[in-house]
Amino acid sequence: MSIFVLGIDLGKNVCSLVGLNEAGAVVLRRRLRRDAVTEFVGSLPACIVAMEACCGAHYLGRVLGSAGHKIRLMSPEYVRPYVKANKNDDRDAEAIAEAATRPTMRFVPVKSEAQSDIQALHRARSRLVAERTALINHLRALLLERGIVAAQGRKRLEAQLEVFADEDDPRLSSRMRLLVEDLRAEWRSLDRRIAAFDKEFVAMARENEATRRLSTVPGIGVINATALVAAVGDARSFGRGRDLAAWLGLTPRQATTGGKPRLLGISKRGNRYLRANLIHGARAVLPRIMAQDTSLGRWVRGLLERSHKNVVVVALAAKLARIVWAVLRKERGFDPTIAAA
Repeated sequence: MSIFVLGIDLGKNVCSLVGLNEAGAVVLRRRLRRDAVTEFVGSLPACIVAMEACCGAHYLGRVLGSAGHKIRLMSPEYVRPYVKANKNDDRDAEAIAEAATRPTMRFVPVKSEAQSDIQALHRARSRLVAERTALINHLRALLLERGIVAAQGRKRLEAQLEVFADEDDPRLSSRMRLLVEDLRAEWRSLDRRIAAFDKEFVAMARENEATRRLSTVPGIGVINATALVAAVGDARSFGRGRDLAAWLGLTPRQATTGGKPRLLGISKRGNRYLRANLIHGARAVLPRIMAQDTSLGRWVRGLLERSHKNVVVVALAAKLARIVWAVLRKERGFDPTIAAA
């Protein structure tokens, strides 16, 4: 039995394995518990091991890669067209193996343990930020039900709540005042936990050369720099800057019929967290770039003359993604004097 490519459909407890020979014929079908996959595949001669880039795939890819196998991870949406007839785990594994043999298939690089750790920290911080936002919205709704319109902005609301804590307001009952104080304590706890993550990201950015170079790009701060390095790595998996922007969902969708292309809104594909952070960074740095007499500044001013500000912000985010690719690939900091518009 000679296996050329082994497709693994990862499950929480049980995984399906299908092996193909060089002619594409199925020579192996096996179902194993997840903890037995490493031992079984490790005992096989070196071959291509293909998996969907889902939870646990990067860890398994690192383990099996160290055993001499060639790892190929793919986006699940690229595997779906190869599933035959009714979907089941065995056919999914066969589809994964078949998709991995296609010469035009796009593969996902296996992330290192350090990259996975940084991504886990970013997900934890993002969850805390979402919890804080939900808590603040809950506080606003609670006050509005008592006829109190909270000030816009997180800092203003925090100051307004401090006044309620010091002064008796007839619109709030004693029980509601206790509830507000309890929510304020939870808010302060979330602030401390988020600040601890931010401090850790700052330390990481100082120690890593790639993040230091990315920090020279306008709109790319510590959060963006560490998240990009964790998700993108050295950017060698992208042939050009536009590919990275497209992977982040910052390029327009295209609908072509009868030879007439029509550009729609951005695709919003890929990593939502990175895309949102790049757009926030572009929005924050837009006024400063507009005031600069550089090719990027002139490009932004020309775009503002014919497009809405929100459109310009997204276009600038896509431009920043291309600059990020160039900085990572060329391994040098951002130079606004030579940045191409």
